[in-house]
Amino acid sequence: MKHVPEPTATWSFADDLTLDRTAVEGRLSELDEYAVEQAVRLVESGLDARVTYLTLGPAKAVEGLRKALSMGGDDGVHVVDPAVHGSDALATSLVLAKALQHIGFDLVLAGMASTDAEMSVLPAMLAERLGVPQVTFGGDLAVDAAAGTVTVHRDGDDATEEVVAALPAVVSVTDRTGQPRYPSFKAIMAGKKKPVQTLTLADLGVAPEQVGAA
Repeated sequence: MKHVPEPTATWSFADDLTLDRTAVEGRLSELDEYAVEQAVRLVESGLDARVTYLTLGPAKAVEGLRKALSMGGDDGVHVVDPAVHGSDALATSLVLAKALQHIGFDLVLAGMASTDAEMSVLPAMLAERLGVPQVTFGGDLAVDAAAGTVTVHRDGDDATEEVVAALPAVVSVTDRTGQPRYPSFKAIMAGKKKPVQTLTLADLGVAPEQVGAA
């Protein structure tokens, strides 16, 4: 999950000319909400799974986790460390991969891109670092726990593909999947009470010189 600037926010830049995310009003990336919706739907379909949301960013990035938790899911993990300021996608993928290895995973769901950078490269980078299969730009999906597979429907120009990948895997989903739910007031309050674990680079064994602005 990525905490991104509000579309109408005035961007503020640090002395190194990178975006100062601590000074900009933000929100959960709208494209990530589709991944949240797919995760919650998997559990609602009867899959025995725990849904954990992961984000990397400054202290206020926890707001994005709380939004996701209000839509459903169990808990969140927030990697926060001043050394990550200005990190590019390559460094970000390193930290997130280390965090995923730290907490454990069977299926990683992500939005097809973030609404601020729109690069669409992070899911593929994560899969490469983790050494697991990847399916990008997916639609609706289903998990067969007994077979240890995930089936993803992906819309092409002329046809819809059905892609089956072995778990663990990384899947990015597009905004053509089910419309993300709008949480009720009760769900929002419940989301504020769900546990969020905070991790630093030291917790993940990542050296400060491996991240940050080049």
